[in-house]
Amino acid sequence: MTSAETDYAALFAATPSPYLVLGPDLVITDVNDAYEEATGYGRADLLGRYVFDALPENPVQPYTGGAAALKASLDRVLSSRCRDTMAVQRYDIPACGRPGVFEERWWSMVNTPVLAPDGSVARVIHRAEDVTAFMSSRRRRSGPPPRPGPGGAPEPGPEPGRRLGPGAGGQADPTEWEQVMEAELYVRARELQRLNEQLRKAHAREREVALVLQNSMLHAPDLGRHPDVAVRYLPAVGSLNVCGDWYDLADLPGDRTAVAVGDVVGHGLEAASVMGMLRSALSAAIRAVPGPAQALEVLGLYARSVEGALAATAVQAVIDTKTRIVIYSSAGHPPPVLLHPDGSHELLDVATDPPLGARPEHVPRPQASRPYRPGDTLVLYTDGLIERRDEDIDVGLRRLTDALASCGRMGAQQLADTLLARLGVGGGGADDIALLAVRL
Repeated sequence: MTSAETDYAALFAATPSPYLVLGPDLVITDVNDAYEEATGYGRADLLGRYVFDALPENPVQPYTGGAAALKASLDRVLSSRCRDTMAVQRYDIPACGRPGVFEERWWSMVNTPVLAPDGSVARVIHRAEDVTAFMSSRRRRSGPPPRPGPGGAPEPGPEPGRRLGPGAGGQADPTEWEQVMEAELYVRARELQRLNEQLRKAHAREREVALVLQNSMLHAPDLGRHPDVAVRYLPAVGSLNVCGDWYDLADLPGDRTAVAVGDVVGHGLEAASVMGMLRSALSAAIRAVPGPAQALEVLGLYARSVEGALAATAVQAVIDTKTRIVIYSSAGHPPPVLLHPDGSHELLDVATDPPLGARPEHVPRPQASRPYRPGDTLVLYTDGLIERRDEDIDVGLRRLTDALASCGRMGAQQLADTLLARLGVGGGGADDIALLAVRL
């Protein structure tokens, strides 16, 4: 059976695990049969309602904290765009058909984001396995866990095999050793839950620092004066929102504008620190030398003294609005695309040279120019946009130009979003991506 023949609506309805589908506003948009069976509520009771209005927490016993824990998990999913697995939670629900009566319920819950083409969270899939029967059985079998000893661990019991005597109904109670082990597992699970929450908070702090670092490193003061320029920055998944790719824009004397993108090998903070140094050096060089080739020569010399900068790539272009010419030079970087309104294109691949620091001795870098017409769009990008594992780069370039073919009349912002969506990288991927589009 192919995917085109699969009835996913029928599969969702028949899945034995209880599922809700929530919008980013946490309003219920779909529910499967297993969830209706687990809660006693039908689709008419749930669809279109805010999840915490449809299933409010028991007001008599709010100390269980189930609703607050679920809300925190859903907020994490919406902000991080990552799946969140919760520890078993008590979350009592209203008894169907009995107003004011709540049933004790224990749930094992997982919340998973479904991303839109632009990388935002379009839906949240909420799986809630009802484990109330298991928890009740545990209480009947073991009673309350033994009193914790020093350090939170249960006080040791007698040797394995010793039983406490007959329980209710003449059934043998668990051994004291089994009770001790079960209680210890419970204490350890709670400790792991506490540590997991601390790790989440630490990650949130690191991500906040990373966002500040990103904004400071990629700050381009002249960018605000160019509404016809769009930039996009997509770090690889798991890289704390910082990476080794960069973009830059600088206004130059004589109605000229310099644009650049570059790529440092690696991910994360180490690559980002190298990126910050190279970006600053190139931004300064293009303001002080005649053209892109000389700026890349300066950057190549500087890169030799920066650990981690060798094999970095960059492309620099200067747009002269008086002569309507794009002057460019590339240091081992994928070629920019000059897109025309009718969808045709030109690859700016004449002035191409090895990456920074690749030559043992200094050699002047090449430079080329290309005329443009009003309405053209210049697109610069890093290799994460086009490269795929086990695939020739020419295949990626064709995929890029095919995706651009119908974007020739779009504004820069729409073109950038459309391109990322068509190439399937709106939510980030295995490699970093920097993208810069200029409507000329």
